Amino acid sequence: MVLPFDILEYHQRLKETKERMEEKGIEVLLITDPANMNYLSGYDAWSFYVHQMMVIIVDEPQPLWIGRFQDANGARATTWIYDENVIAYPDYYVHSTTYHPMDFIAEILSQIGQGNRNIAVEMDHYYFTGMALERLKRGLPNAAFHDGTLIVNQVRIVKSDQEIEYMRRAAKIADLAMAKGVQSISPGVRECDTAAEIYYHLVKGTPEHGGEYPAIVPLLPTGDQTSIPHLTWTERPFVEGNAVIVELAGCYKRYHVPLARTVSIGQPGEKLQYLAPVVLEGIQNVLTAAKPGVTCSDLEEVWRKSIKKYGFEKESRLGYSVGLNYPPDWGEHTASIRKGDTTVLKQNMTFHLIPALWFDTDGIEISSTFRVTDRGCEKFTTYPEELIVRDHLDLSGQIS
Repeated sequence: MVLPFDILEYHQRLKETKERMEEKGIEVLLITDPANMNYLSGYDAWSFYVHQMMVIIVDEPQPLWIGRFQDANGARATTWIYDENVIAYPDYYVHSTTYHPMDFIAEILSQIGQGNRNIAVEMDHYYFTGMALERLKRGLPNAAFHDGTLIVNQVRIVKSDQEIEYMRRAAKIADLAMAKGVQSISPGVRECDTAAEIYYHLVKGTPEHGGEYPAIVPLLPTGDQTSIPHLTWTERPFVEGNAVIVELAGCYKRYHVPLARTVSIGQPGEKLQYLAPVVLEGIQNVLTAAKPGVTCSDLEEVWRKSIKKYGFEKESRLGYSVGLNYPPDWGEHTASIRKGDTTVLKQNMTFHLIPALWFDTDGIEISSTFRVTDRGCEKFTTYPEELIVRDHLDLSGQIS
């Protein structure tokens, strides 16, 4: 199998990870986040529902992959790791109340002389459980355990040129899926039919590049539920006069470019007509201010001042670092565009700017995913940044 990146890029990522480990006094890093495993090795499979791990030893040139026996060939096929560094545990460790994969991993680490070192684990993410930590500690009583949650994530925040190219391809997929999804919205059409249309084009991709499953499903809150941002779809039909929020992401080689728009079925109400230019002005102000050297907090201040003059405030963050990921989230869990985040923008950082406004019974979402350039920022998607109006004469959801 051809790796998505040159082997030298993987080596550079591993080098930077080890440098961060050394800064923190970490000798062994146990990685269980599938995005971080992919980033350092290329490993790509839907096997993260069982325990698996990549082991980075600061003074060893090769990582170890440790996982389920039936997934070992996948590790050999999709990574640059030597076959002898792929270690598999028997299936009786899977979903057992007696055995646990971390018992097996602890034994392996002891056998190779790593049982009494400073070991960091990714403690705060979706794929590592409290039981996993307890079994590791029980199996490695002489190790000193530390939190290594964001060590690799912080390396990932600045993208290579190849990563940016993959996100550009994901952006084209997002543009197409949004256009086709919006085009399908009309009175009487079921929400699930629009979701299916979106999914079809997210996976089919463009003629040049096929798509992949996104880390988050398409979100489609409708009507008075547009005040609830993370609803998916139902079998209910769309209704004339309602608004629909469509949030999705194109995905290519696991790299995501999210995109959100608000659609009015028929002419929008006065409030939505008033809100749209407020949000669009704020987005433009933030994008104008985004450049190397400013902080995420600086961007939030620009947004806050922009909407304050219209009498609005926003409680939640208005964006976050985005890129490589697996379900259930396409965000990188590092930088957030919000007050107090002192992350300094650097070239090739990438963010999903989604400064949505939600109220008691309605809301509006218009978003832009951008990369920081050497002088400012560049938007990935080209789908019109506007409130989309759909009626029987309207063709704004089409794309050429």
